[in-house]
Amino acid sequence: MTGEHRHIGRPVPPRHHERLVRGGGRFLADLRAADVLHAAFVRSPLAHAAVAGFDATAARRDPRCALVLGPDDLAGRTAAIPTVWRLPGQPQESIPVAVRTARYAGQPLGIVVARTPTAALDLAEAVRLDFAPLPPVPTVADALAEHAPLVVPGAAGNEAGRIRFGSPAEEIAAALARAAVVVEREFTLPRVHHSPLEPRGVLAAYEAGTGLLTVHASSQSPHAMRQDLCAVLGLRADQVRVIAPDVGGSFGSKVFLYPDEAMVCAAAVALGGTVRWVESRAENFTGAYQGRAQQATARLAVSGEGRFLAFDADLLADLGAYATQAGAGPHQVTALTLQGPYHADAAAATVRGVYTTRVPTGAYRGYGMQEAAFIRERLVDEAARELGLSPVELRLRNLIRPQDLPHTTHTGLTYDSGDYGAVLRRAAALAERPPPPDDPPWVRRATAVVAAVEISAFAPTALLEAFGIAWSGWEGVRLRINHDGTVTVHSGVIAVGQGIETSLAQIAAEGLGVPLDWVRVELGDTDTAPHSDLSAQASRALTLAGGALVIAARQLAGRMRALAAGFLEAEPEQVTLRIAATADPSSPEAAFHGAGGARITWRETAHRGYRGWGRAHRADRIRLEESVDFDPPQLTFAHGAHAAEVAVDLGTGRVEVTGYWAVHDSGVLVNPLIAHGQIAGGIAQGLGQALTEEARVDGAGLPVTRSFREYTLPAAQDIPEDLVVEHLCTPSTVIPGGFKGLGEGGAILPPAAVACAVAAAVPEIAHTLTSLPLTPSRVRAALRAAGITAEGGIR
Repeated sequence: MTGEHRHIGRPVPPRHHERLVRGGGRFLADLRAADVLHAAFVRSPLAHAAVAGFDATAARRDPRCALVLGPDDLAGRTAAIPTVWRLPGQPQESIPVAVRTARYAGQPLGIVVARTPTAALDLAEAVRLDFAPLPPVPTVADALAEHAPLVVPGAAGNEAGRIRFGSPAEEIAAALARAAVVVEREFTLPRVHHSPLEPRGVLAAYEAGTGLLTVHASSQSPHAMRQDLCAVLGLRADQVRVIAPDVGGSFGSKVFLYPDEAMVCAAAVALGGTVRWVESRAENFTGAYQGRAQQATARLAVSGEGRFLAFDADLLADLGAYATQAGAGPHQVTALTLQGPYHADAAAATVRGVYTTRVPTGAYRGYGMQEAAFIRERLVDEAARELGLSPVELRLRNLIRPQDLPHTTHTGLTYDSGDYGAVLRRAAALAERPPPPDDPPWVRRATAVVAAVEISAFAPTALLEAFGIAWSGWEGVRLRINHDGTVTVHSGVIAVGQGIETSLAQIAAEGLGVPLDWVRVELGDTDTAPHSDLSAQASRALTLAGGALVIAARQLAGRMRALAAGFLEAEPEQVTLRIAATADPSSPEAAFHGAGGARITWRETAHRGYRGWGRAHRADRIRLEESVDFDPPQLTFAHGAHAAEVAVDLGTGRVEVTGYWAVHDSGVLVNPLIAHGQIAGGIAQGLGQALTEEARVDGAGLPVTRSFREYTLPAAQDIPEDLVVEHLCTPSTVIPGGFKGLGEGGAILPPAAVACAVAAAVPEIAHTLTSLPLTPSRVRAALRAAGITAEGGIR
């Protein structure tokens, strides 16, 4: 409509930053509520035990107590939470809220409600528990051992099911047989904590007179939470409203309804009042779902000419005490993306889910793809070492070329567009620099370059249906021009710190041809937002909601032009829209122009449109509102290459990342400033998982990492000052606007990049670098086993 307002591609500062910096955030703990009561949980101190007794007599006699619900009470008030993404043969199809057998330390067994948070904690401690201890099963090896205790009662064993993706076994075997080199390694990707800035929380208010339950929750997926609450509490969909206020980070930990959150809502219904619970940091460490938790035996077969013949992996997924709603889904993504951006004659992976007596695992930023990248890129580097080739050259020989796209992998993923070689060459070029002249002899330094694809636009309805995943994958938006000419966007995706409200505003403003400050974006309320099961996860929010918004803006812009043409007695193609950068909707400088100097302001066009005036036909719509449901025809794939330079101290085993260069292709960037922040933040997270992060338990299955004293997140000094992020652009061919996802891309490659760089610096220990994190003690042990001294020599 006009070339005056170009918003897509502008580095606009996120709208919420100033409000949050000035203390105007509305996080769960900030919300005000009248007559609010407070909840605390009675949690299991043991990893595995039958609950023989739950005596709340003392707590109930205390005048501060409003309610106690133990296992029997909860069983009468709640149903189980349905699971969604199951393995074939999975024996457990739901998650009980009321439990009489504790299957991990920290599992909620009951809830206490009192007048103050302190009183609730006191009364929870007053509840007497009697246990019949059962043998803990803290590791996958324990779970799969002969005669292992059952984690899920009634199951045939501790295997939760299995699934295979990719080439037939005979094709893998044939590729292995004709290979010049077969590299096989065993990998461990440990459990990690999500560690969001804001832990979880729920504020639930039930009105007995109306039967309405309003839940404010620090949630990544309000609509999915509402569906699960309806199932658990037996309420109709129109009786439950879920609102996500400001959400202080998630990274996948707030995607699902947890049993403890359901208990808070059940307590509010039981009391006919308002109950708040804010998770403590200690609870977050011991009771919130964890990420990763995968073991793999993987192989890469390569010809003598350096051509990839086969990728093959057997994956063991530690599901914990029960499969969450997504269950083994993240591990299935590892199998699906194992082939990555490379050609191969064959590729396959088998996933086995395993129950253990540990906290359940779930989605974590870049789920499945970080694990696949680590396994695949370490195998490629080791193959290059055995063949005597440059790892970069080996990758370039095997990368899928632009002319090969679209390309379908052996696991059934169809890559749409990109130039994988361009990003790899650019990352390698950025990382080229001479080594510093003053490294002491006990420091070894090297650089590695790795590559990956990133699934985005998750997921087309047809794909979810084919996999039997009981979610909706389409995304809807509602775009409205108000009677005063201002613009409102309603979307089902959620803001979790990624700046999505700013990016959506830019897309709407671009499509309508209006200033950015005319647009307001409303998110997070199931009563007003279009339905969205998956919401803001899996690199999909901007891609799918943005794609829907492109369509809606195009349609609504055409309707406004047609209305203006009717008022100006002109044909729509004869009408132009001119809006000055600082104009408001009623300004003469914000107007549609016809022939002979006739004009009508944007606001007047909208206002008359609301009266129903100016329609060419009586059947034409009156409301200036467009609702679009966008179901992507297929996934779209972003891709990237990262280079890491490391310095390894041979005396201490400490690995310092001294330089990091990332090149990404995420299609059309709506906001480069936000894109940079997303990639840089993901890199920081990935470096933590490469070097320091691991959620650990002792032999009894009791948590060892219970605070930030034991669990080390990367600090500012751990992130290299030389951190460079660049973007190339190959627009998506399947998403309106050409967008691709980027929310997970930064986190996918750092563990692989760092481990491969350490292997390049100290090739004597390269074969051992298959487990994360690369802590000083782990690296030092490998150095000593290889006979490498602190002075850099070899004994």
